Amino acid sequence: MLKKAILRNALLLLMLLAITTSCLTTKTNVGMYQQKQGTEQTFEKGKQLWLFWGLVPLGRTNVATPQDGDCQVVTKFKFTDVLISGLTGGILYSYSIEVKVKK
Repeated sequence: MLKKAILRNALLLLMLLAITTSCLTTKTNVGMYQQKQGTEQTFEKGKQLWLFWGLVPLGRTNVATPQDGDCQVVTKFKFTDVLISGLTGGILYSYSIEVKVKK
């Protein structure tokens, strides 16, 4: 009975995290990105890993940026990141990073 209650609560928590992931998106415009015209394209992707609920970074992710420096850096907590964090109980935490350019 206790195992069922723990499993149910863990599943509810995981579903809640999956629903609220849109709250964990950060967009940072660099250079003249916002003023540029064109279609948005993904330039580079990466993943940053953390330990202990985001307290200790595991290295630094080096994501390439364009030569002119005009880009948008988007940091998201995607569903796969929720799974990683949920299955490890938050001990291992990840964020997805995208660099977008306009062409």
